[in-house]
Amino acid sequence: MPAPTHETDFDLLAALCEAPGAPGREERIREVVIREITPYVDEVVVDAMGNVAATRRGNGGPRVMLAAHMDELGFLVTHIDDEGFIRVVPLGGFDPKVKVAQRVVVHGHEDLLGVMGAKAVHLMTPEERKRAPLPGDHYIDVGLPAQEVRAIVRKGDPVTRERGFARLGRLVTCKSLDNRAGLYVMIQAVRRLATHECEVIAVASTQEEVGTRGARVAAQRLRPDIGLAIDITLANDGPGVKPHERVTTVGGGAAIKAYDSGVIVPRAVIDHLARIADERGIAHQLEIMPRGGTDTRAIQLAGDGALVGCVSIPTRYVHQVVETCDPRDLGACIALVAAFCETAEDLRA
Repeated sequence: MPAPTHETDFDLLAALCEAPGAPGREERIREVVIREITPYVDEVVVDAMGNVAATRRGNGGPRVMLAAHMDELGFLVTHIDDEGFIRVVPLGGFDPKVKVAQRVVVHGHEDLLGVMGAKAVHLMTPEERKRAPLPGDHYIDVGLPAQEVRAIVRKGDPVTRERGFARLGRLVTCKSLDNRAGLYVMIQAVRRLATHECEVIAVASTQEEVGTRGARVAAQRLRPDIGLAIDITLANDGPGVKPHERVTTVGGGAAIKAYDSGVIVPRAVIDHLARIADERGIAHQLEIMPRGGTDTRAIQLAGDGALVGCVSIPTRYVHQVVETCDPRDLGACIALVAAFCETAEDLRA
């Protein structure tokens, strides 16, 4: 069977990536998700955690929960000093080295563009030049005096990274492909679903970057029989990397997760995903991620437990502002997720 094709909707992918949505402050990205998925489902519900659950009714088959998280790495404002500089705490696993000299957006009563500042290298002591930056080394400069900043911004307001979507040769790059690429795959898979016996509930989850909190609540409420998370994974395929150190390869197709820090995927699910990928000509690779986790764990441990898997998008420069992936891998992931929903009842045979 020839490999399935997918014409990438770059406008949708850009809209998802560029919409702000720090953990616990996912309102704007949630609006985009609801707008895009509603025409293709029977019901949309937003729960107390802010998760979006979009249901496609089935025909007596098992309940399948898809999960792709909406939130992105961000910050919360903790203090505005008398010079108008803003201090923040991180939301999610930032590498302090990649924060300095970046543009950000402070989401107060209105959006303020800011820069993440730090001491100039000319003024650093030899010791400061050698050590890794500390969280307290950084602050945000919005170019306004304290009185004006305090009129717009208060403690607890979110801050997100500012970096537009761009084409990079055959690849795409933006902040927040983690996990807006996963949202894109989930929305497009729901759109292309053909006949399916299963009840499919596509969940755009909240607060994954701070502990898979939204998916935990959604899974407890929905009690799925089968779950499939959709997230990015590391593509450690750059110069100097030994073959055994690669997690996935950009352009190698959809990644079928076997293991990460939070889950050991059942062999039956791995084999099912690989089999339908082979049958439908979908490019794929296996993934073992030595560190980091996804919503997969939260789904697996809900209620009496669920049979779970994860389809991952190989991504370079994860948790940086230039995350990069291959649209061909997005297409492979869409095809595999849709095929999984159309055949998941076979896992209970």
